[in-house]
Amino acid sequence: MTELTQRDTTVISALRGRVGFFTGLFAAVWLTVLLTLPAEAKMRIQEVTSPGGIKAWLVESRQVPLIAMRFGFVGGAVYDPDGKEGLSNFIAGMLDEGAGDMKSVAFQERAEELAVRMSFNAGRDMFIGSFQTLAENKDEAAKLLRLALTKPRFDADAVDRIKKQIITGLKFEQNDPRQVASKEWFRIAFDGHPYSRPVKGTIDTVGAISGEDLRDYAKRVFVRDNLTVAVVGDIDAKTLGPMLDKIFGDLPKSSDLKPIAEAKPPAGPQRKVIEMNVPQSVAVFGHSGLKRKDKDFIASYVLNYILGGGGFNSRLTEEVREKRGLAYSVYSYLSPYRRAAIYMGNVATENKSMVRSLEVIETELRRMAEKGPTAEELKNAKQYLTGSYPLRFDTSSKIASQLLWIQIEDLGLDYIDTRNSKIEAITLDDVRRVAKRLLNADGLIVTIVGKPEGVEKKS
Repeated sequence: MTELTQRDTTVISALRGRVGFFTGLFAAVWLTVLLTLPAEAKMRIQEVTSPGGIKAWLVESRQVPLIAMRFGFVGGAVYDPDGKEGLSNFIAGMLDEGAGDMKSVAFQERAEELAVRMSFNAGRDMFIGSFQTLAENKDEAAKLLRLALTKPRFDADAVDRIKKQIITGLKFEQNDPRQVASKEWFRIAFDGHPYSRPVKGTIDTVGAISGEDLRDYAKRVFVRDNLTVAVVGDIDAKTLGPMLDKIFGDLPKSSDLKPIAEAKPPAGPQRKVIEMNVPQSVAVFGHSGLKRKDKDFIASYVLNYILGGGGFNSRLTEEVREKRGLAYSVYSYLSPYRRAAIYMGNVATENKSMVRSLEVIETELRRMAEKGPTAEELKNAKQYLTGSYPLRFDTSSKIASQLLWIQIEDLGLDYIDTRNSKIEAITLDDVRRVAKRLLNADGLIVTIVGKPEGVEKKS
């Protein structure tokens, strides 16, 4: 836990440096909490409804005078208009660039004075906000977040500056094999669906975005009916209710967002090579997966840890890297979206080793689908997945993030208490059955970027 503890120490030191609030005692108490608290066992989640009807989950934590909030709006890149792909990502970079009567510099200076940390991120399905403040500054900090969400300025000079930054990043990504392979995989796998489009857009589509586009997105997406909130820290339910109304109460009640259709499950075999003059090739491979509410998702989660999600403990690392020295990095993961689910993986290796690396990966997928894991592999996976779970709750910000996604994925108020028992209940027969259901070595979509030797296309 040393690295995680250092992160919290950095946060506390940064805030103390700005406002002179924290003492060594507070820091010491926080570090003690991190080292001794089995968070998921002692946590009490309260459902709070504000006077205005805004709902949130709250965990009170008085050890450190901080308040961490995570909130999400149904939105994200799937709602970017045609020809304006990257709009949601663009607005994520604009919300701290001035609001109300404060232009960019004044807004950020005020955030600095209040020791407020505020950031935003757009995914494919959700628009996520992160907010952290000292408890003593919560009222003024709440006003600042309210302005960012309800009265963003989108001044022309700020729009132009952030646009240039995004385009510079996109130009850089054009020469990043991993980024190119991933974007092409989604384009092939979800052809014709909004999931096929890059979340950050393209140089042309970002260039076409205007301040009016940003204002229109905010009106459509930042609405109370699409809002989910989680709060952790030095605040009680009675105080949180009015604070929620102060921050979110001026947002429109509902949106006219059009429904997004379910995506067709991605299916291969397909293999595409994009030539790039680099010494090492990168491959992204995958096919359809299981959605989060699928009855077999937990078993597939355990399965993936054994196969490719367990780092040096995974079969793919053992077979591709350790036994054969074909690649430094190889892994797999599950991505359950709202309208599709995928099972994906990644491998990077010398151009001459790509063919053999893919052969070994396909062999391991096939072998796992046919025979499943061993009893020892299952035992080790369950021990790690249950034993490491408390590390997701060692800071207020992490707890808030966990609570937010548990709500978004509709897993239930008791999920933190029942999650480990769900994993413990998985049997060898469960994992073997799900391996047969999930894994399809002959149906992979594979995108390769580099100059791989001897790779044949599949279609």
